[in-house]
Amino acid sequence: MAENVMAIESVPRVKGATDNRQHERAGKYLTFFLAGEEYGLEILKVQEIIGMMGVTPVPRTPKFIRGVINLRGKVIPIIELRTKFEMDTVEYTDETCIIVVQTHGLQMGIIVDKVSEVMDIPAGDIEDSPSFGDEVRTDYILGIGKSEDRVKILLDIDKVLSNQELQDLQRTGSV
Repeated sequence: MAENVMAIESVPRVKGATDNRQHERAGKYLTFFLAGEEYGLEILKVQEIIGMMGVTPVPRTPKFIRGVINLRGKVIPIIELRTKFEMDTVEYTDETCIIVVQTHGLQMGIIVDKVSEVMDIPAGDIEDSPSFGDEVRTDYILGIGKSEDRVKILLDIDKVLSNQELQDLQRTGSV
């Protein structure tokens, strides 16, 4: 299968006052869709976007770890973000792609329904994530970005996976 690769340029993040979390979150985000909802990742965490390719399953890994791919000679684990977020699975389309990110010194890919755009979100357009009570874990949500009449859930990719899940990923043979 031919590899469809789009490199992402590193774009400096707007620096804010360190005591003001809202300013620290301002910057450029790669936005993408999952189940019709728009999400964003800090562009500095994104290494590249590739088209879907064959993923080799790894036995005895959590269900959301789809497997591994060989990306230009490097084996990287692939996360099915829909499964991780307990969403219904769907058939892949021509728009389904893998966003390759760097987190905790680990390179991994996340499967998304489609990539939208790179956008600058100013501090004034980012709200804290809402509280859903102690039973619902939301620490992986960096904030809620507002753009026109839509909202985007801004993910902290460093917190999407727990420490145990990161250890499971490292055992896939990618590190």
